[in-house]
Amino acid sequence: MTIQQIYYAIVISETGSINKAAETLYISQPSLTSALQELEKSIGITIFNRSGRGVTVTNDGKEFLQYARQVYNQYEQLQERYGAGGHLKKKFSVSTQHYSFAIKAFVEMVKKFDTREYEFSIMEERTKEVISDVSNARSELGILYLSDFNRSVIGKLLRANGLEFHHLIDCNAYVYVYREHPLARQKSIKFSQLEDYPCLSFDQGDTSSFYFAEEILSTNEYARIIKANDRATMLNLMVGLNGYTLCSGIICEELNGSDYVAIPYKADADNPNASMEIGYITRRNTVLGVIGEQYIEELKAYLSKSKNYKTE
Repeated sequence: MTIQQIYYAIVISETGSINKAAETLYISQPSLTSALQELEKSIGITIFNRSGRGVTVTNDGKEFLQYARQVYNQYEQLQERYGAGGHLKKKFSVSTQHYSFAIKAFVEMVKKFDTREYEFSIMEERTKEVISDVSNARSELGILYLSDFNRSVIGKLLRANGLEFHHLIDCNAYVYVYREHPLARQKSIKFSQLEDYPCLSFDQGDTSSFYFAEEILSTNEYARIIKANDRATMLNLMVGLNGYTLCSGIICEELNGSDYVAIPYKADADNPNASMEIGYITRRNTVLGVIGEQYIEELKAYLSKSKNYKTE
């Protein structure tokens, strides 16, 4: 088994076709097929089932590819630090819950590198997908939050996937609304004031659970809830339906625009406030590469300028 064979298997899994993978890798289809057969023979399993419509990953192959991505990610980081370079672009990927500040830090980080030499990607995803991406080495790190409510469940899931959580900031809940919302000029907003408006929440798919919700105070009883799966739709619903969402209050106006406001959530006896601990996750015992370190620096630099957070 060689690093090259591992990389070939990863590309085949991503393209779903040996022919497409061969085109991506700039090698002949027979050569790629031969390399795959040698790999499968050396490890004693079948990684892919072949058919006229492409390839599908076997159960054994899924487990192999999970480890293969981790190995190849570590190899790329070694090359980045110590290698002389090569014709393949270095890759860096981040998975994140739906935070505009995570996108802003990514933008500032990319500006510091030559995009002709690097392949960058950032994915806004559901909570479990963020965890899965980092665990499977699809992404070098992920951005998510913990609270007193979800900490036990998310923490257990992180440990089971060999991941570590690294603290960035703590912040309380804010109500995020369109600037023309009837409550937009309030200095603070109580839960009872929100009863007549739909609460907007990011959909968590089939694994939907209070514990995976991206919004703080997810256990409250909401009379009206509308699900969305991206930030653009969420913002449109705020405008069209006077919807609101509960967030960290750390909003990047440069990306989201200045038509929205974050107003402090005011707790009462029945609906207390809660603290969000936002941080990033990495694979256990893994050292971030140069790009990953730069991204974290950009995150810290942006968050340090926010007025809606509290330090450790």
